[in-house]
Amino acid sequence: MLDLIIVALFCWLFFKAIKLAFRVAWGAAKIIATVLFVIAIALLVFGVLFAGGLLLLIPVALIALAFGLLKLCV
Repeated sequence: MLDLIIVALFCWLFFKAIKLAFRVAWGAAKIIATVLFVIAIALLVFGVLFAGGLLLLIPVALIALAFGLLKLCV
């Protein structure tokens, strides 16, 4: 009878350990996913600003060139 109780306790402990392992793995996965998401959003914002900045830089450079030519001629 004592053997059955010990086997039942070991089975209970085994399932608790499996449950804890899944919780730890899920928590680690959430932390890693959050870090990757933050890095991806930062890179996305940087890329959009860089690309948008390049698109805005061309007309600004052309206007500056035009003003520079006008000052040079006048």
